[in-house]
Amino acid sequence: MPVERPGSDGEHLVQQRLGTTARADRFYADQVLDHLNVRMQEFVARQEMFFLATADRHGECDSTFRAGPPGFVQVLDDRLLAYPEYRGNGVMASIGNISENPRLGILMIDFTRDRIGLHVNGRARVVLDEEMRACYPGLPVDPVPGRRAQLWVTVEVEEAYIHCAKHIPHLQKVPAKERGARAWGTDDVRRKGGDFFGAAAEAEQRPLFRHPQRANEHLRGGLHEDAPEHGYGAEPAALPGPRSPLRDGLAAELNGEFLDRVEQVLARAQPRRPAEDAPEFRGWFDRRDG
Repeated sequence: MPVERPGSDGEHLVQQRLGTTARADRFYADQVLDHLNVRMQEFVARQEMFFLATADRHGECDSTFRAGPPGFVQVLDDRLLAYPEYRGNGVMASIGNISENPRLGILMIDFTRDRIGLHVNGRARVVLDEEMRACYPGLPVDPVPGRRAQLWVTVEVEEAYIHCAKHIPHLQKVPAKERGARAWGTDDVRRKGGDFFGAAAEAEQRPLFRHPQRANEHLRGGLHEDAPEHGYGAEPAALPGPRSPLRDGLAAELNGEFLDRVEQVLARAQPRRPAEDAPEFRGWFDRRDG
């Protein structure tokens, strides 16, 4: 029986069209694990931040940032992680997405020491703090009130693999005496960033936000519970406004022509060099190019 390749059908198609299938297979074989090995576990245990990607049941995505003291992401075993959800702005976008779609992606990047990254993809579950501590009584209790978990998210690891170093910037930490203290859990608007982008100042001059897709559904008289979503067989609503290549491209995507356009682009694309001229593979930590 053939071994199932990691990754999506879409990425496999792009690899085929761009002539990178052999390189991808080498990466899959050498680097993609279904667990966290010892070095990965050590890496996770010293990280102070990560980037989180989730999507709701319709596939609409959200990306965000999480931070805490070193070790705030707990390695419970080689196939299970947990991270705390601190008090925030109350929107709960990520937790809401997870409640509809348990798939998530985590990217941890060490900008200061190793200049390397780690991807972890898996299935999530939301757990109350008291339930989490009943199962794992050794979890630390953070002395900072704003860093005390309200909830935990456990992540069953399905894929873990490296994010290579060559484009990761090398940053340096600012000494503690030169930076302001972080305001964990605060409700002070100014300490949270205020109206940095000026959105609140413009609030009275603009209409209320309406999601374009859901607004179109409302105009059509609502969407039945079993009706397909856009991109999954539904007929899209007409796109209002003047025509442009960008709008035409979006209309084509919604009308099911997107894959045809992808095929056309990939058919014109050429590998940067013939496969036989590719340099000898020297490992994913080779930093001579950066």
